[in-house]
Amino acid sequence: MKKHNFSAGPSILANTVVEEASKSVIELNNIGLSLLEISHRSNDFTNIINEAKELTKELLNISNDYEILFLQGGASLQFYMSALNFSHTNGGGYINTGTWSQKAIKESKKVGKTTIIASSEDKNYNYIPKNILIQEKIDYLHFTSNNTIYGTQFHSFKSITNNLNNEKLICDMSSDIFSKSFNVNDFDLIYAGAQKNIGPAGCTLVIIKKTSLPLKNNLPTYLNYTTHIAKDSMFNTPPVFSIYVAMLTLRWIKENGGIKRIQEKNQVKAQKMYNEIDRNPLFYGFTDKIDRSIMNATFNITDLNHKNRFEKMCKEAGINGINGHRSIGGYRASMYNALNIESINVLIEIMKQIEQKA
Repeated sequence: MKKHNFSAGPSILANTVVEEASKSVIELNNIGLSLLEISHRSNDFTNIINEAKELTKELLNISNDYEILFLQGGASLQFYMSALNFSHTNGGGYINTGTWSQKAIKESKKVGKTTIIASSEDKNYNYIPKNILIQEKIDYLHFTSNNTIYGTQFHSFKSITNNLNNEKLICDMSSDIFSKSFNVNDFDLIYAGAQKNIGPAGCTLVIIKKTSLPLKNNLPTYLNYTTHIAKDSMFNTPPVFSIYVAMLTLRWIKENGGIKRIQEKNQVKAQKMYNEIDRNPLFYGFTDKIDRSIMNATFNITDLNHKNRFEKMCKEAGINGINGHRSIGGYRASMYNALNIESINVLIEIMKQIEQKA
């Protein structure tokens, strides 16, 4: 039985993407070699990474002012690498909205001065800070667009972009890039681990504005963005399989109506999920309603006497990855691009059955 995959990451991939990737593991494009065997210097791989870059530009409407990189190390490396490249005299400013922001802040402190511009820590990160004002001198402002653990999301970036002075803007979009439309031109650096809406773990998408990149010649070679720009993401051997599946996923997004259509589907899925959480007296949501993520619905059960039955029914129905993060408990329904609404319907039906038996 194909499971209903609500995992927060590595997450669900489109069936057609998995099928095509599995064929290519045996043999890529009838060339007599597995995808896992080809040289990253070959035309076969050059075509793959170039298509992935072009699809990224097309889907997100990215101008030639930006470089597209596919690197390794996940967002975790970017926490440090972004601070190292963009921090100067005044250091970085951060909006603290949870675990991943905290990790970025931790790495920034190793580089230099770090200022917390806004935070939702006072309410255990169950909301997005409002009225964000930059009152101290900083070189750049960093924030996380979607918070998988707590289920909060910036639905608009205007509260940030309208208050910028000359600061560079950096965003970790690991868990909601390609899920909705936004203006890339507002940003100097965007990075995203692949294992949510892009593909399997192993590569990290980096979108960087050429004119925003500081020239720093004293950085470790690998940690300098200019190194990877100069070598077209191939300073060292790139994660060929992960980039290939990312390319297939971007193709799939384009073939299914692009970002606009994907966003519409995501909003329908999220609304249906949240409607049941709010309607059903046996469940309640974790986050403020206005800041609820369309990617990760976090919720809990009101009566623990029904907990075991709910989890048993989920397991029997083939629902995977529904447990919440260990730091807040409860449940988390991650609704990434490739999750079909049928999976939402199965989960909702179980929630209704639990209510009826209560």
